[in-house]
Amino acid sequence: MRDHALFDKIDLHLIRVLHTVLTERSVSRAAVRLGMHQPAVSAALKRLRDLSGDPLLVRSGASMMPTDAALRMVEPAGAILRAAEALFSDARGFDPRTATRTFRVAASDYLDPLFLPQLVARIKVEAPLCPIEILPLSADAHYHAHLAQGEVDVVIGNWPQPPDDLHMGRLFGDEVVCLVGKDHPAVRRGWDVESWLAAEHIAPTPTHPGARGVIDVHLDSLGMQRHITARCAHFSLIPSIVASSLLVLTTGRQYCERYVEQLPLAILPCPVPFPRLMYYQLWHARTHHSAAAVWLRECVKAVASSLRKE
Repeated sequence: MRDHALFDKIDLHLIRVLHTVLTERSVSRAAVRLGMHQPAVSAALKRLRDLSGDPLLVRSGASMMPTDAALRMVEPAGAILRAAEALFSDARGFDPRTATRTFRVAASDYLDPLFLPQLVARIKVEAPLCPIEILPLSADAHYHAHLAQGEVDVVIGNWPQPPDDLHMGRLFGDEVVCLVGKDHPAVRRGWDVESWLAAEHIAPTPTHPGARGVIDVHLDSLGMQRHITARCAHFSLIPSIVASSLLVLTTGRQYCERYVEQLPLAILPCPVPFPRLMYYQLWHARTHHSAAAVWLRECVKAVASSLRKE
């Protein structure tokens, strides 16, 4: 009970006076720095002495010196003031040059392979003190729950129908094409809908149990089903798999074009008409007005725009 009673007598202003008086080692200089009258600072110092049971400042010749107990208070008092400033700073605004908060971005590697490296590079240049965590959209990670629980700031990807209860920002659209090895028979003779459906396809592992990708959702709506014979949880490995097999990858042109100059691959039109793949960033209402989260979403948007191929 005694500790609770003591705590109730301490306010943030008193901590600020304590820290300033101890760092300035002068009541008069502390008063100038605080913008207070000297008697008010002296009265606050008396309260602090009563609360601590220590003189805090003692005279040493013509100057004042902190006591041993006071010296031990300087760093904790500074930490309290810094924490108090950070407590409301994100609501007031966000300064990337001095911020130290951690950004967490969940994304699958079916995005343009240049996207995440450039996003990280941009954040590190503009917010050099902010740690960054790039998290996967894997089969055992449900992005909706992670956003709601504050474990992720933003999720980036494409969905047949983004959840209605999440905020959404469109990044770009992309044409659906097919990626095949250069020796695939369809490169020479082409294909129709029937031969494309019958070909051996590779697809990403679902992001969570029961999830269906945009390609298969659209085929379902047309009453069609392709022949998937391989799945891979690491989308960035699929172009190499396709290059050394007869498998077909159906995805966005922008992703495919990043690999055709590196691997023996070819891009073919898809014989089934698809709507453009739409890429979004999703975020929860809890971070909608966060200045730091708004800044992060603007970074995501800017990087996506810089990579967009018209």
